[in-house]
Amino acid sequence: MRRTDREVKDTEEIKRILDGCKVCRLGLSDGGKPYIVPMNMAYDFDGEELVIYFHCAKEGKKLELLRKNAQAGFEMDREISLIEGNTPCQYSYQYESIIGGGYAELVEDEQEKSKALAKIMKHQTGKEFDDFVKNPKLSRAVAIIKLTAEEYSCKSSV
Repeated sequence: MRRTDREVKDTEEIKRILDGCKVCRLGLSDGGKPYIVPMNMAYDFDGEELVIYFHCAKEGKKLELLRKNAQAGFEMDREISLIEGNTPCQYSYQYESIIGGGYAELVEDEQEKSKALAKIMKHQTGKEFDDFVKNPKLSRAVAIIKLTAEEYSCKSSV
């Protein structure tokens, strides 16, 4: 990271930033060309291991690309505020971001899918949902992508 003065390493601070990010851009490879799609997400973060969960339809371009190449990148950010300047070059933003890469896979286990869906709903709404455990049809209706980050960096300009 070029701007080490903005690097965030504290686990609790990284969790706080993750909690504030509701959309993650998932990057996949489409025959050597990048394919990036914004997706709602949730995460598990245990010490150094970061796992990001996404839900999507059971078919489509993302899944086709993922089946061909499991390598994936991701980016998520929070815009805090505009920093105004007297000249265009003095303008900037306060922001927080996390960027990284790893391997993505489809979750096939129904219990893990239900837990991932509950995490996504909790992360997006702040509410607990146990509907997925009570009614397995709900988790069977969608696909869950699990991205395990092999590397990531977190930055803050706040």
